[in-house]
Amino acid sequence: MTYPWHFYLMAVMYIVAGIFHFVKPKAYLRIMPRYLPKHKLLVFLSGVVEIILGVTLSVPEFTAVAIYGVILMLLAFMPVHIYMLLEKKANLGFPKWLLILRIALQFGLMYWAWYYMSIVPVMN
Repeated sequence: MTYPWHFYLMAVMYIVAGIFHFVKPKAYLRIMPRYLPKHKLLVFLSGVVEIILGVTLSVPEFTAVAIYGVILMLLAFMPVHIYMLLEKKANLGFPKWLLILRIALQFGLMYWAWYYMSIVPVMN
């Protein structure tokens, strides 16, 4: 099955984002909410999950599961984005309006993933 180019763009985006968890871990550690344990482990695990989901999006047998995984992952990341908005030390110097837009972007990314459920043959 061949998917549209923007589907593969989404897959590559998650792979690259996951790689950055290993390339720039300090940036991710800074935005971890204090109430979450083992920040370093969570940063690396979330990077691994993003890479795995990005790769499995492109494997037709796993595409549908990967789409659900992406949506769940984005929901799981929501507390980090809210923490960035509420905690000055975690905002990485971004203005509030951009952090609010970033939260909205999470919902847009969830919709982007959900949109492809109509073209995944396993689910039809």
